[in-house]
Amino acid sequence: MKRLVIKVGSAVLREDSVLAVDRLNNLVDLIAKLKNEKGYEIILVSSGAVAAGNTVLNLDRIEVLNRQVLAAIGQPLLMKHYKRRFREHNLKCAQMLLVEEDFDSRKRSANAKGVMEILLKNNIIPILNENDVIANQELLIGDNDQLAARAAYFFDADMLAILSDIDGLYDSNPHENLNAKMRKIVEKIKEYELEMKHTPNSEFATGGIVTKLKAADYVMKRGIPMYLTSGFDLTNAYDFLVEENHKSGTLFKAIKG
Repeated sequence: MKRLVIKVGSAVLREDSVLAVDRLNNLVDLIAKLKNEKGYEIILVSSGAVAAGNTVLNLDRIEVLNRQVLAAIGQPLLMKHYKRRFREHNLKCAQMLLVEEDFDSRKRSANAKGVMEILLKNNIIPILNENDVIANQELLIGDNDQLAARAAYFFDADMLAILSDIDGLYDSNPHENLNAKMRKIVEKIKEYELEMKHTPNSEFATGGIVTKLKAADYVMKRGIPMYLTSGFDLTNAYDFLVEENHKSGTLFKAIKG
């Protein structure tokens, strides 16, 4: 594996009314280890702009314009933290704000890919997010799980890793069933699983397990595996991504053919 897309969700990057700086720091440390010791190219898809903006200005997040204002405030706050922490590892990062149309238009997707290749060639970590400030429709129905899946495919990644507020896919809801068991390996996602109701666990999130299953289905069908684990405690992520030891978390295997 050479190129890895890592996606981190809003629930991971926020703690009550402030940014979860410790978790962000731990994420940066993981990425630095993957780059400096494993030699991987890393593309980071980071949610959290609206949540970060809300730490500065308390607005009703149900209103679309308010969410756009919060995203405009929060995005530079996120980048400030990322830049400072990556600098401690002698690493540089850059921001790319994308919308669905950037992957639908041949010209726009080719341009985005060209920018991506130059950034990675120069050892810079691209940090991607949806352009929530201008994308009304994306803000209502878009989510960064799907953005990460498209980034993994269009930017030729070898794997997508999603760090979330859940530590994997279970055979039933672990919040309701104490005997729920994790599915460590998934080779196929059933249609009914993709049609379940979206149930984000955080008020700042836009998805839930269904959006992660849709992301997994998208990349699996295009020959790219996806790994899902917790972003709160990165022990499993280190085991799988750094040590290449699958102790926990769910691996969605690429469909060959």
